Amino acid sequence: MTETETAAVVLAAGKGTRMKSDLAKVLHPLAGRPMVRHLIGTLDAVRASRTVVVVGPGMESVAEAVAPLPTALQAEQRGTGDAVKAARAALAGFAGDVLVLYGDTPLLTVETLERMLAARRSAPHPAVVVLGFEPDDPAEYGRLIGGADGALDAIVEFREADETQRRIGLCNSGVMAIDGAVLFDLLDAVTDENAKGEYYLTDLVAIARARGLACAYVMAPVEELVGVNSRADLAVAERILQDRLRAAAMAGGVTMLDPETVWLSHDTKFGRDVVIQPNVFFGPGVTIGDGVTIKAFSHIEGARVAEDAILGPYARLRPGAEIGKAAHIGNFVEIKASVVEAGAKANHLSYIGDARIGAGANIGAGTITCNYDGFTKSLTDIGAGAFIGSNSALVAPVKIGDGAIVGAGSTITRDVPADALSIARGDQKDIVGGGMRYRMGRNRRK
Repeated sequence: MTETETAAVVLAAGKGTRMKSDLAKVLHPLAGRPMVRHLIGTLDAVRASRTVVVVGPGMESVAEAVAPLPTALQAEQRGTGDAVKAARAALAGFAGDVLVLYGDTPLLTVETLERMLAARRSAPHPAVVVLGFEPDDPAEYGRLIGGADGALDAIVEFREADETQRRIGLCNSGVMAIDGAVLFDLLDAVTDENAKGEYYLTDLVAIARARGLACAYVMAPVEELVGVNSRADLAVAERILQDRLRAAAMAGGVTMLDPETVWLSHDTKFGRDVVIQPNVFFGPGVTIGDGVTIKAFSHIEGARVAEDAILGPYARLRPGAEIGKAAHIGNFVEIKASVVEAGAKANHLSYIGDARIGAGANIGAGTITCNYDGFTKSLTDIGAGAFIGSNSALVAPVKIGDGAIVGAGSTITRDVPADALSIARGDQKDIVGGGMRYRMGRNRRK
């Protein structure tokens, strides 16, 4: 491929009424990231030197989501050709190749876009390269009229097609790579003389061919061209993206016992020899080190886990959790904004929030750090090798010294010195025969 510059126009002005949502369609998330940001990430990978996002009126939220990329306003929805025209000022003076993409078609791959650009830059240097596909049901897609050699003569919209053309299975995705030197000259020749009274971007092919310019198409898998127009479409796109993410993780050295039940974020990072049991969910911002085992039904987001740690089952790591080497976070243990140092263990039924758990410390079942007093959150600091007995409440701010022991059932409100034994609970009182007398009294009253 030559070093010709690439620009991109991302069409994102659609209202998405079928989504039945106050959120702009292109901002609905896939794998924890707005779908339009997936497309922008792909454009970054093909080194697009200019990208402009076309939005409609009142779409400030989309402009904020794609910042610092510039946006262009399509004041009225008058078709895809009109939408691309809105980017004229942003592409002033640009003569490289222009990709036209859709913010609600987020699953395009780098490889597909690079094949389109390679076709644009190869003889006979077509002015327009269209991305085609062959769906099981062509439905009302526009049809590509061309030859087996990849030459493209025309795109016929379904409403304009005759019965013979409608039987063609080769469909138009709408995605194009266009010679920037002629793009706006071709667009200026597009009219709205069609069944919908709109300016069709697809008319560029007929106009280019009439001027003696070559046009071509390349093919893409159907799954890359899933458009998201409804919540059901969003679910289909999520499934496809999750399959890609799982495949990439497993290719990188992750074992998934039941891949279809593991849900990843777009930015989940794994080391090697990670083992993930069924029904594990990863939110954004997770990094997992080498040799980590994550047991079933765990939920992890915004967390870093060092090598050889063991999580779960039913563990929950919330944002700010940092789990040290070979630490154990067990069943129904929740960690938030806390550092658990190497070899420390919290194996059962505990809440650790805004805390430091020192290396090798043991947190007994039912322990909680009482980090919030209704107004502010405070730190609990537990020293290395400390032992916290079951069902203890540590009222922050409080510090448990290295090697200290807290007796089971204690409520700790003051700092505990290193190597001390601290017990903070009422004295046990046994009344001999009291249980029998209690039952007898209750039975008489009954």
